[in-house]
Amino acid sequence: MSAPAPPPIDAPFRPRRGRLVPLVMGATALVLTSAVAVGMGALGSWGGADQLLMVGLGATIAAFLWRYASIRAVPGEEGLMVRNLLVTRTVAWDEILAVRFPEGDPWVTLELDDTDVLAVMAIQRVDGERGREEAVRLATLLGRRRSTPPPSP
Repeated sequence: MSAPAPPPIDAPFRPRRGRLVPLVMGATALVLTSAVAVGMGALGSWGGADQLLMVGLGATIAAFLWRYASIRAVPGEEGLMVRNLLVTRTVAWDEILAVRFPEGDPWVTLELDDTDVLAVMAIQRVDGERGREEAVRLATLLGRRRSTPPPSP
């Protein structure tokens, strides 16, 4: 059996393991908290407000984990849209000076021309070789999309 074909150079970046685990855990949290709420209500231990709060807790956990699962980086003509856990930011290609993925870091970072550093949680070390390949693909894409060469150090 042959290895899967690499994605096109301008395909969106998404984590593999960092996407599946939160989706499964979010669904599990929602099911378990709902079951506890129904069970405690059936026993007469909890009233309606208690049950709603428990289901609300499960829904909040599931929503947070869904947001984590929706992490991505989407290349466009003008720049890279990076959706991390809490913040979504679009940076122009010429604003990005370098793509970094040092050994030990959990995800790729972008060095920006305003001295800021932007995490790209969509490319994660936990994905192993695929994560490293995605970092190289992003660096290659940056080299193709920049209209000017990066400044020399």
